[in-house]
Amino acid sequence: MSYDLITILGPTAVGKTKLAARIAFQLNGEIISADSRQVFKKMDIGTGKDLSDYLVNNTQIQYYLIDILNPAEEFNVFQFQKLFYEAFEKINKKGKVPFLVGGTGLYLNSIISNYQFSEVRFNEERINELNKLSIESLTSLLKSISKNLHNTTDLKIKERVIKAIIIAEHKKKSGIPKYPIIKSLNIGIKLDRKKIKQNITERLKYRLQNGMIEEVQSLLDDGLSFEKLMFFGLEYKYIGQYLIGEINYNDMFQKLNSAIHKFAKRQMTWFRKMEREGIKINWINGPDFEAAMKIISEENIN
Repeated sequence: MSYDLITILGPTAVGKTKLAARIAFQLNGEIISADSRQVFKKMDIGTGKDLSDYLVNNTQIQYYLIDILNPAEEFNVFQFQKLFYEAFEKINKKGKVPFLVGGTGLYLNSIISNYQFSEVRFNEERINELNKLSIESLTSLLKSISKNLHNTTDLKIKERVIKAIIIAEHKKKSGIPKYPIIKSLNIGIKLDRKKIKQNITERLKYRLQNGMIEEVQSLLDDGLSFEKLMFFGLEYKYIGQYLIGEINYNDMFQKLNSAIHKFAKRQMTWFRKMEREGIKINWINGPDFEAAMKIISEENIN
């Protein structure tokens, strides 16, 4: 193969998971999820896990990065990258084809664009320690750590110099993770905006009638804070507001439906940005299995 990974992306409600599972079955592959909310347990309907989609011809397609954290825990792009590469290595060791599937633009981009960064923790004790130094001493310290310092425009602002020192110290101490450079074949699913809106509305009605409200209530009953529900946004935000009596059912439905439509639009904006930055996305109309397989087959020949 001339690629290391097959990425299937697109906005919400276009059928990414079902298509990816069919292709993974055909090519002996396994799927790594790129969804910022599906990592959390007990958040099934609202995040659209649709785990039945991973069963193809009575065969369970192995998936990763779904149901791995409790809702009260934190998750970010740094953790996603680390877990992605662990899963990627496991799949390769099995001799299978790795797939990356989802709609969280930052997570997708961090892999497709081979971002090489690491998380920096700004220790309060170290900040206080550095704060005692003069701006001149801080600047000298920063220059001694960062030999190839390019941006000197912020060296007059103490807070920024301290931040730069902590980042430089972190890089010197731990180094930037040397993740493997991955060449991804990217297939994007697009639909007419009217069709996406229709899919979103129909799906929302179905989920509200089939346990999504009870799912959010269960999270609150388990002790998850209302603030955390707000953080998760969309379904969890508006249903949470409905459950505590801030809005009525009709308002909840209308606001949530509109918010998901806007979310799908923002996802497409992100993907267009990726294309402008030089990432090739092979777009297909709807979750077309034959069209996707044709792209994969042609890439394989090259």
